[in-house]
Amino acid sequence: MAHIATNSASSLSLGKLLAAPFVAFGNAVVKLSEASSRAQLVEKLQNMSDAELAERGITRDQIVHHVFRDYMYL
Repeated sequence: MAHIATNSASSLSLGKLLAAPFVAFGNAVVKLSEASSRAQLVEKLQNMSDAELAERGITRDQIVHHVFRDYMYL
């Protein structure tokens, strides 16, 4: 005689069901921002040395302001 036991690790709760659309929206926003050319430029500038940034006339704490200067007034 054989005994079979099944266990399901995926329990759907009301909270998870209600949160799912918001989680999906948040993940989409993150993916869009990471794909942005401005985000790529920020990452490129952050990977530069302080001397290379100085040649461009900016400091490390001014990178985001420099990249988004025409979009946001900080």
